[in-house]
Amino acid sequence: MVKLAVERNEGVVNSTGSLSVNTGKYTGRSPDDRFIVFDDVTKDTIDWGKINHQFSSDKFDKLFEKMKAFVDNKELFIFDGFVGADPENRLPIRVINDRVWQNLFGRNLFIRPTNEELENHEPEFTILCINDFVAVPDVDGTRTDVFILIDLTKKIVLIAGTQYAGEMKKSMFGVMNFLMPDRGIFPMHCSANTGDHGDTTLFFGLSGTGKTTLSADPNRKLIGDDEHGWSDNGTFNFEGGCYAKCINLSQEAEPEIWNAIRPGAVLENVILNDTVPDYDDNALTENTRVAYPLDYIPGAVIPSIGGHPKVIVFLTADALGVLPPVSRLTKEGAMYHFMSGYTSKLAGTERGIKEPKSVFSECFGAPFMPRSASVYAKLLGEKINQHNTVVYLVNTGWSGGPYGIGKRIKIKYSRAMITAALSGKLDSVKYRHDDTFNLDIPTAIDDVPSEVLDPKNTWIDKEAYDDSAKKLSQMFVENFKKFENVSSEIINAGPTPSQ
Repeated sequence: MVKLAVERNEGVVNSTGSLSVNTGKYTGRSPDDRFIVFDDVTKDTIDWGKINHQFSSDKFDKLFEKMKAFVDNKELFIFDGFVGADPENRLPIRVINDRVWQNLFGRNLFIRPTNEELENHEPEFTILCINDFVAVPDVDGTRTDVFILIDLTKKIVLIAGTQYAGEMKKSMFGVMNFLMPDRGIFPMHCSANTGDHGDTTLFFGLSGTGKTTLSADPNRKLIGDDEHGWSDNGTFNFEGGCYAKCINLSQEAEPEIWNAIRPGAVLENVILNDTVPDYDDNALTENTRVAYPLDYIPGAVIPSIGGHPKVIVFLTADALGVLPPVSRLTKEGAMYHFMSGYTSKLAGTERGIKEPKSVFSECFGAPFMPRSASVYAKLLGEKINQHNTVVYLVNTGWSGGPYGIGKRIKIKYSRAMITAALSGKLDSVKYRHDDTFNLDIPTAIDDVPSEVLDPKNTWIDKEAYDDSAKKLSQMFVENFKKFENVSSEIINAGPTPSQ
């Protein structure tokens, strides 16, 4: 497939042996161009609004026919496989592309079948991703010439006009997030790994918060880096690969990802010096990526199935620089922060994002959640209760000031905090209570300077810190007002700006 991609001028082989490609002007997702077909199945089950946009079934059918006519007699590439590592709950899919490199991407990111499974493969969902086809908005009912259309009744996903391969991955994540709750399965935007004794940990967070990096731990086995389900049997990966960010990638800080960039991997939008990737040069986009199979990570769990998580980590990248780098949440606090989903949207993950922007994304993944946040929050609460799971909030964002003044918290500190949480050391250390954010913060952690644990200590201007902290806590309160019929216990577990 790599050889064919090179022959078709779709990419070049770089010094690592992996395939380097450029995705053109679309170097991130186009969320405003994603639509779900409105019909009898979806009209009362989808949380319609700014994220889940409606599209008529009739217009979908017409576009589908136009796309089929467009690809008639053209060379296409097909991958048959699965979404979901749990044989009881996996979804058989077919991916059809007009670019061989995108089909290789699909082969890396989705779950590859055995030869026996391939012989009897019957796809339940089909993705038709045609880069060279573009819509005519006035005729086709799309917003622009790009579209991502999901028909949950016909079980078809149509993608056109964009070469950004991540649209395929996230479309199927949205499909799973729609299907799984009806089966009593909690679908999650998280990474997962497991220790030598089968102790599973989940890392929730939006793109750029560290899910992939922090779950690729040399002392633990990776289950998956982005999308999982939590069933009565335990946790399972939706995917068969990883889609890791490459911005400022170094062998020292992220050896597992660095070493996974080898023949068979696909490197997106990374500048090459001669044939050598330069991960510090973000001339095309800050959203440089690599797609590789899960078994490129040493010791990865395959099939990627784990137990019930003992620890959950909520990751946030706070661009205001005021949240503590780690805090322990009560069950109600976990519910509050899961529903809030605070982070800073980082540059490059979506078109138009140039610098971090504070956002609240329910379930740490609102762009991919077709149902209301309450559906997923209820499932989280039930799972925490059933398995006595401990939840921590970890800020991987800025310290010493906001973006532009402060610095990003060192990854080695974040790793040390998480190691302490997983080892149980945070169960016995002393905590102090932060009144503004209503959080319990450990006062000492091995290999982390004590002043780092108190964000106010890292600011030169203490009054400026207080002002920013109150500003963010008020943002939490205002955002949470949109949720109806929430218990007072959950609301009272959130920040209290007046303190």
